[in-house]
Amino acid sequence: MRTPHSSRIPRSPRSLPSRPRRMWQALTLAVALALTSVVAVASPAHAFPAASRADLIGYLSGISGRYTVSGQHNREPNSDPTRYTRVAQQITGQTPGLWGGDFLFASSDVANRQTMVNEAIRQWQGGSIVSLTWHMCPPTVGSTCGWDTGGVLSRLSDSQWSQLVTDGTALNTAFKNRLAEAVPYLRQLQNAGVPVLWRPIHEMNDGWSWWGGRPGAGGSRRLYQITYDYFTAQGLTNLVWVWNVKDLNMGAIGEYWPGAASVDVASLDVWVKLEPSASDYQAMLDVAGGKPISLAEVGRAPRPALLDAQPRWTWFMVWAEWLTDPAYNTNASVQASYFGPRVLNRGEFTVTSGGGGGTRTGKIRGLGGKCLDVAAAGSANGTKVQLYTCDANGTAQSWTVGTDGTLRALGKCLDVAGGVNADGTRVQIWDCHSGSPNQRWTYDAATQRLVNPQTGKCLDATGQSPADGTPLQIWTCTGQANQKWTLPA
Repeated sequence: MRTPHSSRIPRSPRSLPSRPRRMWQALTLAVALALTSVVAVASPAHAFPAASRADLIGYLSGISGRYTVSGQHNREPNSDPTRYTRVAQQITGQTPGLWGGDFLFASSDVANRQTMVNEAIRQWQGGSIVSLTWHMCPPTVGSTCGWDTGGVLSRLSDSQWSQLVTDGTALNTAFKNRLAEAVPYLRQLQNAGVPVLWRPIHEMNDGWSWWGGRPGAGGSRRLYQITYDYFTAQGLTNLVWVWNVKDLNMGAIGEYWPGAASVDVASLDVWVKLEPSASDYQAMLDVAGGKPISLAEVGRAPRPALLDAQPRWTWFMVWAEWLTDPAYNTNASVQASYFGPRVLNRGEFTVTSGGGGGTRTGKIRGLGGKCLDVAAAGSANGTKVQLYTCDANGTAQSWTVGTDGTLRALGKCLDVAGGVNADGTRVQIWDCHSGSPNQRWTYDAATQRLVNPQTGKCLDATGQSPADGTPLQIWTCTGQANQKWTLPA
């Protein structure tokens, strides 16, 4: 989070609009801006039905490496929870694909949390993903506080911190009571079928907040784990857990990693720099281990060239009034971001129930109408996967498409041998390992590609041959017929 200007705190994807449509939109907007009478024209939305946490995770995994959802944060006042989304509409003529809200800490904003949550439900139902943050008062004070002394920027002593992360102490209990304040609102979202990108204990590697800047097992990551355990125990199954760090001392972010079991998305806030460096990007890919990554807070809307160079960011969220800060953005640069070929705005994608790779079983067909086949129906680790004439009932050709991005046959997972990313690396079946990036696949129905996000490579029939026994491999995506696959219905 950025130091505030005031005392307050600072697609399955649908096809993108055609280039002519986007050029026409951009030209229309430019004329409107020249006339100084821009009207906020929202993209035609695809209303999102009730969906699950798995649906949203599956969607993000599916666009990783190909598309990035545009986003805008709406910090206080919670009485007006679309304040900055409206500014984005005025600048671009588009509605951001992601709406960001905040539980906040000031008494007036705490009193309007219901207004904010009502808006979150409307945003989801209108076709935008929902992201929620919480600038939380320390457990040493009441539910409301100020920003500075005694408030969000306060610092706990080492003794107080030790109590905070020790189960059953007064401060630990006070912290859990603070977390309890959000439960009724998060449950409302769950009951409404709204999965939430939930980003607690954010920027934990920076010491500006009372919860941050404490590395190691008993530090900020332990507080994140306590938070995860608490909300999970409340039966909240709609939370997509977004782990978050700031772009400083990136070589040490592993000191803040709480473990893959409690993270769904690894996210970066970019404030030290104007945009993430190549090394920042790689550090996030390394710590995420194949999970989606995102730009949870940025001051500058990402340039199209940046997203071309760093394509695995699944969303970005511009922070409040930084959208119009001339040190970060101009109207033209924000428009360039929103109209970039990789960026999805509201109305250009949909998240549906079961649409994030819902479980289904059947044949996967490829070049020449041949089927994805486990050689000789062998179930040993390392068994070759090949093309073969489709048979009627063979278990070697029965694949289950999982909600976790896996493709399973004979009780094993389709696996990139050794996790190597070189063209020509063979694929095989192997014991399934939860969260293994070697075994994660995303499918784009428009291009019919099966992509391993960890390597960015496509599943490929070697030598473009449809002959029985042709081995499968990963290869740079080309769009050729030997990289096109049809999944079971």
